[in-house]
Amino acid sequence: MSTTQNERLRELLEPLVSSQGLDLEEIEVASVGRKRVLRVVVDSEEGADLDAVADVSRALSAKLDESDVMGDGEYELEVGTPGAERALTEHRHYLRATDRLVKFQLTDGGEVTARILQVDDEGLDLEVPGVKGRKATARRLGFTDIAKARVQVEFNRKNANEDKNEEEA
Repeated sequence: MSTTQNERLRELLEPLVSSQGLDLEEIEVASVGRKRVLRVVVDSEEGADLDAVADVSRALSAKLDESDVMGDGEYELEVGTPGAERALTEHRHYLRATDRLVKFQLTDGGEVTARILQVDDEGLDLEVPGVKGRKATARRLGFTDIAKARVQVEFNRKNANEDKNEEEA
């Protein structure tokens, strides 16, 4: 049975990442010019801070040095987090994106941008922002209806406490 390099890397690295309290989100081996780059993306429920990323990077580097999974050639190890506009591909990603604005590409070809209010095993409860002074509307979206989903960066969103304070005034 033949396994790919990414599968062997995941098998080697995932237990180590998990032992650090993080999730292994993505592994990519890329060629950049003459050198190879191993990119490892980690995250957790609370997010991964710089200290956690540095700790797991050192641990992964040591584990990779003990192994031949990357072969004999030189490579560079890059460990990071998913970033602000992460793609949502796993159930846990949707849970972590609760209260965030997300752009959904739907399986029927449509598109919707909405805030995730709640996540369950079948899908999402969303709040679709109103346009041109209209009120926001509620919408239910099943996971089977989603082709792609990506978190959107918001620069001018009022936080929930400001919204409540304005309503009470």
